[in-house]
Amino acid sequence: MNILLIGSGGREHALALTLTKSASCTKLYSYPGNPGIWKISEKVRQELKTHTDFVNFCKINNIDLIVIGPEQPLADGLADSLRQNDITVFGPSKLAARLESSKGFAKEFMKKYHIPTADFKIFSKEEYDEVIEYLKKSRFPVVIKADGLAAGKGVVIAESFLEAENIIKEIFSGLFGEAGNNIVIEEFMEGEEASVLAITDGKDFILLPSSQDHKRILDGDKGKNTGGMGAYAPAPVINNEVLKQIQSEIISPTIVAMNAEGTPFRGCLYAGLMIKNNRAKVVEFNVRFGDPETQAVLPLINGDFAALLYSAAIGKLDKSKIKIINDKYCCCVVLASKGYPDDFEKGFEISGIDLAEQNGAFVFHAGTSLKDGKIVNSGGRVLGVTAIGEDLKQAIEKAYSSVEKISFQNKFFRKDIGRKGLKYINE
Repeated sequence: MNILLIGSGGREHALALTLTKSASCTKLYSYPGNPGIWKISEKVRQELKTHTDFVNFCKINNIDLIVIGPEQPLADGLADSLRQNDITVFGPSKLAARLESSKGFAKEFMKKYHIPTADFKIFSKEEYDEVIEYLKKSRFPVVIKADGLAAGKGVVIAESFLEAENIIKEIFSGLFGEAGNNIVIEEFMEGEEASVLAITDGKDFILLPSSQDHKRILDGDKGKNTGGMGAYAPAPVINNEVLKQIQSEIISPTIVAMNAEGTPFRGCLYAGLMIKNNRAKVVEFNVRFGDPETQAVLPLINGDFAALLYSAAIGKLDKSKIKIINDKYCCCVVLASKGYPDDFEKGFEISGIDLAEQNGAFVFHAGTSLKDGKIVNSGGRVLGVTAIGEDLKQAIEKAYSSVEKISFQNKFFRKDIGRKGLKYINE
């Protein structure tokens, strides 16, 4: 198969590596890609700005499968345009993508179909006074979410009425642009977060290994929310009992209900979960592979991943195409630019990636670019340093020993990725 991969982050680098290892992948094109992805794919050198541009590129280059990495093209309906032109695409339709592109839609959907989630209330920016009255009667902390896409940063936990009032003023004043025209206020759920990725053809599904992301910028889950500072897989908090409940009460009903709504979901359904007392509730749905969870999950898969995605895309899921590695763990530590998720400096040369890879790590490029033939940092999250171990402790140690081999000015990373998982394991 000729495959076109859309996206430019660490998630896409992990997808690219897994696709190129697939027996059915003849040639991988990437757009826009990054320096890591370009090493293992053919860079699309023309600009693909419109849906028509993508359609024409696919027809000229005999593309058999498009894999869409980020959420924005899905929310914009790119998958619909491709399908209308008989191009096979892995990724949900614009209407199905509302599970991520509208927090309000997702919450109403879960309420309608009795999918376990936190209690909530939706408000528009025209209802500021009503929001304030609601908050006066609320129990704190509360979770405040921008309704639309905000690059993983549109969620704030407000510890007090004053904090909630200030953040709502900021959101309604344009902190997240149009994504904040509506907000969702949720009860705060206690427990431990984890996530699962389901590959689905709209009817059947296969779960990939569970994982646990680390959203906050600082050790101990302190500081601002980020796109994710690291992840490990599998997450021991999702034991067999919890996994069965997730399949029967969350993933399966969601896929069935999306069909019932007339918006079948084909692609990767990401369920961000809160686990407490061996029960999972949905924190959020995403409609694509998670980042950085994908970097920790895909190394734990053998087989023809490209064929799996193709089978889902054509509505005939073939679970036999891959095999989950059940006896190993994987840890991904994100190297960020100091200052992220706020302002940070770019353009610093990165060295030691080859040494980390010689140490046995996968180094996924997330925010890098080429400058005078050298790799430099260009994003808040720069690299995902990922390692497999016979147990979780070994995976963590191997990832961090590889982190030490990479240098760039203002390198910043959390030092506790995976630590929460160790308490479940007798090592």
